[in-house]
Amino acid sequence: MPHHELSSPRPKGYRLLGPLGRMADRFAYPLRLSHYAELINPLWAAHRLQARVVEVWDETRDARTLTLKPGIGWRRHRAGQHVRVGLAVDGRQYTRTYTISSAPQRDDGCFTITVKSIRGGRISSHLAGKVRVGDHLAISLPQGIFFLPDAQPVLPLFVTAGSGVTPAMAMLRSLIAQERLPDTVHIHYAPHELDVIFGRELHNMASEHRRYRLEQVFTRQHGTGQQISGHFTGEQLARLCPDWTRREVYACGPPGLLAALEEHFREAGRARHLHVERFLADFTELPADAVGGDVRFARSGVHATADQKTPLLRVAEDAGLNPPHGCRMGICHSCDTRLLSGCVRDLRNGKVISETGSIVQPCVSAAAGNCELDL
Repeated sequence: MPHHELSSPRPKGYRLLGPLGRMADRFAYPLRLSHYAELINPLWAAHRLQARVVEVWDETRDARTLTLKPGIGWRRHRAGQHVRVGLAVDGRQYTRTYTISSAPQRDDGCFTITVKSIRGGRISSHLAGKVRVGDHLAISLPQGIFFLPDAQPVLPLFVTAGSGVTPAMAMLRSLIAQERLPDTVHIHYAPHELDVIFGRELHNMASEHRRYRLEQVFTRQHGTGQQISGHFTGEQLARLCPDWTRREVYACGPPGLLAALEEHFREAGRARHLHVERFLADFTELPADAVGGDVRFARSGVHATADQKTPLLRVAEDAGLNPPHGCRMGICHSCDTRLLSGCVRDLRNGKVISETGSIVQPCVSAAAGNCELDL
């Protein structure tokens, strides 16, 4: 098994076998009984957690919802959490992180992820266009701290854009399923009306639940009725949600929107009332004299040429390597490695790292001249 393959603790049913299970593992050595169970049904595997695709649904022209049936060892998520999803593409294993878009109150044991295809994104395009019912995906257990507290806010405000609507949708579905939806305002940004993921369901929520108010903002066209166009501004926020200073705000979307929100709430002295979930790392502007260089991956013996802005994890993958990785945002540290020589730049803050032996994160670091990594 690759050392970066998604894994899961042994489920309770497996542990209950006790001595019998351990004896069976001895006979199965160097594998485990779980490996043979996987051959019969991948969802029975105890050494890694998998899910079977049981339904696919096209939300928009470039976004698709996958309904997944998880195997043994799964635990129920909290609305707003995410999972890491692993799959093989062209013979290589990749891992990406996706928010669970369904409510934890589903009674069929399934959950959903909603994937928007990103131009140039090899995994998002595969999940949104090529995965079929019956396929199996490696998954992690639910993770993340972007969820409503048990003592729910009295007046929530969701601000979302694009596929950033997914954690908000999970929260809304959960609140409705529990019949405890509070007075809620939801501002959602999309390029065009047809680009709104869950568009029909959001409209149905607004018409069926008087406590939920939806405000759609189209950034590339004018909408209809009360819908308006344009990107986020403080004036726009005051117009769409006059009582925003009384609300707890949950935001998810592209870096530009989140940066504008954070600045506005910081200036208003309400930064602690803004809760943000990011799908992409927030990179700083590079200095004008930033340069790339030649990169050597020492353990693999592979050389590559990198520019000053492409994360070294992507450089390694494009060179044919498959380093361990997880979030690709500098959070999980799954891709950490050592700098053996040269310089790299942390793309989040622009800091240059040049000390030999330093731990660097290839997913958020780029070449800053020639460098050598222990990969």
